[in-house]
Amino acid sequence: MHSRRNFLRQLGGSSALLAGGASLLIPDQVDAQTYRQSLLESIKPRSAADSINLALIGAGIIGHYDLDCALKVPGTKVVAIADLYQPRLERAKEVWGNNLLITRDYREILMRKEVDAVLICVPDHWHDYIAIDALKAGKHVYCEKPMVHHINEGYAVIEAQKKSGKVLQVGSQRASASAILEAKKRYEAGDIGELTAVEAFLDRTDALGAWQYTLPPKVDPNDLDWNTFLGDAPKRPFEPVRFFRWRNYKDYGTGVAGDLFVHLLTGLHTVTGSLGPSSIYALGDLNYWKDGRDAYDLVTALLNYPQTEKNASFPLAMRVNLATGAGGDIHTRLVGTTGVIDIGWNSFVMNRLKRPNAPMYSKGYDALFTYPQAMQDQFVKQYDEKFPEGQFVREIKNEPAVSFAAPEGYDDRLDHMIVFFNAIRENKPSLVKEDAEFGLRAAAPSLAANLSVEQKQVIHWDPVAMKLAKTA
Repeated sequence: MHSRRNFLRQLGGSSALLAGGASLLIPDQVDAQTYRQSLLESIKPRSAADSINLALIGAGIIGHYDLDCALKVPGTKVVAIADLYQPRLERAKEVWGNNLLITRDYREILMRKEVDAVLICVPDHWHDYIAIDALKAGKHVYCEKPMVHHINEGYAVIEAQKKSGKVLQVGSQRASASAILEAKKRYEAGDIGELTAVEAFLDRTDALGAWQYTLPPKVDPNDLDWNTFLGDAPKRPFEPVRFFRWRNYKDYGTGVAGDLFVHLLTGLHTVTGSLGPSSIYALGDLNYWKDGRDAYDLVTALLNYPQTEKNASFPLAMRVNLATGAGGDIHTRLVGTTGVIDIGWNSFVMNRLKRPNAPMYSKGYDALFTYPQAMQDQFVKQYDEKFPEGQFVREIKNEPAVSFAAPEGYDDRLDHMIVFFNAIRENKPSLVKEDAEFGLRAAAPSLAANLSVEQKQVIHWDPVAMKLAKTA
């Protein structure tokens, strides 16, 4: 078991304040296992009866992950589950207890006064409908990313959150991840100078990473509410693979851009404070996973971020490849004038250099050797007189690398849940960084990448007004 002192040494002595004002420094009374899983402090319930009652809408893979994580936060309790597939409701009782309300109609959950907050873990094309209905019903909302299926759906979600006064948090945990927040501190301190470029990718290799999830041995049509699943998508005959692998189809999901570009943009926007790009151009293809899907398995995009008060203008080169032979990984590289920060999932390494304050010359690959020897000697003599060694830095010098790694067992999703529930307990939606506006600013450029692929042209975006911009 780690002592608190050893644990803080692992964090590199950081005292950075994180989202919602919580600190990386964990109180003595928190046990070692807890602060390996989470680095944010949870606001404790006032009594045993002070519980935030949760309902899960969508009991698929991410629904299980999100709810299990949410229940690790003190003072949370699940009271209801909604899903369109009956066997998943039966499984919900096996996992979370027989006393749960289970239903195929999420609206039944929203009518229950005892439900304080909902976790929305459904296909993308249902996100806006359920989030708006939940906010209107007075529920706090944790909505999986991307916040919306189409860009124009985001404005109604933003308006609904504002009118409700409730907490809404989008479920990309990059906004609360320790490595991202520590990198943000380094970036804002100017440790890498002026930002000049960003490169990011989130690649996967295997079938599960490409959403070829295991199908039930047999699906009884009576067990699956097919028409409700289709929602505003085109009507079509019963085809259960579309329900269980909905991310593979544009009618219900947003492909690699909506699923994974959003993670990359959430991290970047959190670190830099950027509101988003002004233009997006993307290429997409279906190269490997030709299993009947119509969503691309490879998308590359180039986004241009305009100059603002916080940042110089910079390009972002971004990629998701679901069939990489290099093995799956996530990486964001922020390239500055005096250093780079290389960010993984829960770690980063920062390399910096000190630039010379004297002009550089070399007897190697430089024009000096092309001059007569007497001229070379004269130059060196004058240089030494004008820029004495010891008083001037003559060469680029590398600074010691700075690294950060979250402790073993750390779960950035848990920190994200802590931010959500702290905001609920404080009745302060502003404690959430990844609110509806942030959610649209991450989703819209991602969805614009899909538009760019389809239209084979640059998509222009106004990151301040959060609107598609007309081309000249």
